[in-house]
Amino acid sequence: MNRESHRRLKADLIAVVGEAAVISDPRRLLVYECDAFTLERKLPELAVLPADADEVKAVVDICRRHETSVVPRGAGTSLSGSTLAVSGGVMIGLSRMNRILRLDAANRRALVEAGCVNAWITREARAQGLYYAPDPSSQSACTIGGNVATNSGGPHTLKQGVTANHVLGLELVTLDGNRHWLGVEPEGGEPVGGYDLRGVVIGSEGMFGVVTQVLVRLLPLPEACRTFLAVFETVADASRAVSAMICAGIVPGALEMMDRLIVQAVEAAWRFGFPCDAGAVLIVELDGSETSVSEQAERALAICAAHGSRETRTARNESERERLWRCRKRAFGAIGRLSPNFMTQDGVVPRSKLPEIMEFIAAVGRRYELRIPNVFHAGDGNIHPLILYDERDPEQVRRAVAAGHDILERCLALGGSVSGEHGIGVEKIALMARQFSPADLEAMKRLRTVFDPEGRCNPGKMFPGGGGCAELTFRKQIAV
Repeated sequence: MNRESHRRLKADLIAVVGEAAVISDPRRLLVYECDAFTLERKLPELAVLPADADEVKAVVDICRRHETSVVPRGAGTSLSGSTLAVSGGVMIGLSRMNRILRLDAANRRALVEAGCVNAWITREARAQGLYYAPDPSSQSACTIGGNVATNSGGPHTLKQGVTANHVLGLELVTLDGNRHWLGVEPEGGEPVGGYDLRGVVIGSEGMFGVVTQVLVRLLPLPEACRTFLAVFETVADASRAVSAMICAGIVPGALEMMDRLIVQAVEAAWRFGFPCDAGAVLIVELDGSETSVSEQAERALAICAAHGSRETRTARNESERERLWRCRKRAFGAIGRLSPNFMTQDGVVPRSKLPEIMEFIAAVGRRYELRIPNVFHAGDGNIHPLILYDERDPEQVRRAVAAGHDILERCLALGGSVSGEHGIGVEKIALMARQFSPADLEAMKRLRTVFDPEGRCNPGKMFPGGGGCAELTFRKQIAV
């Protein structure tokens, strides 16, 4: 975009949202150069912060007239580069649109703006005996719009499901400037007729339009909850205990695993009392009626003991339970004690293959001479190996990217997927053709054109051949 076009675009945006809500200074734009996938960075030409859905519509109209791309962004916690401004354009930050518009306890639902922080919903609903189930590890920062973009999960979605299971409806501003409500109407009516476009938009990574409002489902707080920590000598033993629990018909509210390296980092940071010599620990949480929780806890503890747990610790009260979960959800932050940079993978394997993929990850770490701690949703086989590297060393960067590629290739070979909840973004573009056939990818692209015929909404994501800078870098790194 030349200087005059840039000036006119900026002036038109300021006329709608005000000068304070349009960011053009390159120093201030640094905030928007990447998300939590820091390997690739690109400044947008402008960032604009609309205050409501009407302003979003007006901003999208302006961008269409100026033939510039738009990139929706929430809190920037994406771990796959899904909010990278690959082709520059205008970044639409939704951080000002953070209100809970209505909490309807009688119908167990809440209408929220896209920039509403995930944890705020449960904080508000708890007084009514309700909560919002999907709880990504970035729950205290990530926004509902971002959760919709990647169909986020979290520890407690093993039992209750991911974002798609808890979004009743949403408003989408498409690139033609129109506002569409998809799914159950906010006033409590039945879903609109025809195809389930709500379900289509969830997980589309902001490539269909800008989500402005979301109607979420709320659940009653469980009558009882039991949380315990099981300590194992090896990851393999802990993995077998996970499979045995599920095979026995026990479906915990959450079933998380951390290996030795991540346990040591978390313990150094938060001093919970984790055993630093353990090969792995499981965090098991059971919820439901008092009777069922007591019975399942007894069986789960017996299964852990039968598979080699050397120790179990049950949270004695709500304070201990909350502290344990804080440690787990801050695990990524604790990695800063081990390495200046890390890359988080998001593959999925069948639960029965957990021991095999953990052994493979360890072998990859040895092959590339990199440390790879693991913290993941063991109950549904969604792994999160954290590949440690120093971005100041190009050779380490190359090895880190290659290691991540090898791990995800192995997930596919074991009958899994390259993503469970982080999405594809720019990070995993090169792997899409591994998981999907050319016909599958073509069908996805054709679906996208229904919503965004010119491909101007969040371009350069997900699909091979898009020409995104990160796609090219990724391929270059793994080819060396």
